[in-house]
Amino acid sequence: MTDRHDTAATAGQVRDLHAFIAGLPKAELHVHHVGSASPRIVSELAARHPGSKVPTDPEALADYFTFTDFAHFIEVYLSVVDLIRTPEDVRLLTYEVARELARQQVRYAELTITPFSSTRRGIDERAFMDAIEDARRAAESELGTVLRWCFDIPGEAGLEAAEETTRLATDDRLRPEGLVSFGLGGPEIGVPRPQFKPYFDRAIAAGLRSVPHAGETTGPETIWDALNELGAERIGHGTSAARDPKLLQHLAERRIPLEVCPTSNIATRAVTTLDEHPIKEFTRAGVLVTVNSDDPPMFGTDLANEYAVAARLLDLDERGLGDLAKNAVEASFLDPAGKERIAAEIDAYTASWLAS
Repeated sequence: MTDRHDTAATAGQVRDLHAFIAGLPKAELHVHHVGSASPRIVSELAARHPGSKVPTDPEALADYFTFTDFAHFIEVYLSVVDLIRTPEDVRLLTYEVARELARQQVRYAELTITPFSSTRRGIDERAFMDAIEDARRAAESELGTVLRWCFDIPGEAGLEAAEETTRLATDDRLRPEGLVSFGLGGPEIGVPRPQFKPYFDRAIAAGLRSVPHAGETTGPETIWDALNELGAERIGHGTSAARDPKLLQHLAERRIPLEVCPTSNIATRAVTTLDEHPIKEFTRAGVLVTVNSDDPPMFGTDLANEYAVAARLLDLDERGLGDLAKNAVEASFLDPAGKERIAAEIDAYTASWLAS
């Protein structure tokens, strides 16, 4: 029988760990622009643009954001995308996402943006770029959070979207200062990676880094395609990599990071339960793992919660969590001085916490 004092001590340790996570300086590498819209912002946008099926009541959004499978998630996600109709909407969303990241002590984030979804809905491409850049500069000066952009192709929209996204990402007259990488999102089933090779080749030639989603709802072969055909330097999700020991060895030896999003994988039914999540296999294989929130309000989570989930699944203490936070810094596309600064801040915070 468990002693009540032991139970109380364990509960106290969990509370302390959550407090440690709350103050831990962090970086986030896999978080989506529209998918980060809080219930307050989604309801405000829905009220601005009546006629949408998206609820205007923030409390009703919890039910609306309950997904039956990945296809249903995409359907709901696109209904929220439809609410972003003006440059002012874009600016509001971007700054409010930065405010939420800053609240969680996120010092640096690479925010995945799908410009095709906005330009095809009539937002002027120059106005779109100006809106995200204005929000980025304001976030850094007012909130202390550095934002960088990953422009991603919405896979469900096909090669037309790939061409448009590549043009927007590589045209020097349009390309925003904060853009660092090029991605591929949306459904994987029926959307093979190799068809996007010419577009990734152009983006890489223009100096962008390759960070496609792969292996979230398909097998390891999709991850191999992302590596071999798209030149992936990081893999978004990569959940099915655990099924291929050679792939895990390849990722570990080449220090190719996985952007792991545990709660997202449960919400979209990519993984059945948290206890079955392959993050444990990844770390045992020596793969560089980063923890991320993906579309946090839609999945009822945030980055702090994802760190708490990782702490439980990987049995991490404060030092382990500090190391996990530094993984994201290492895997980021931040400049070396910026990486060194945030890593030193993580070390100082951890040392101060343990000494108190």
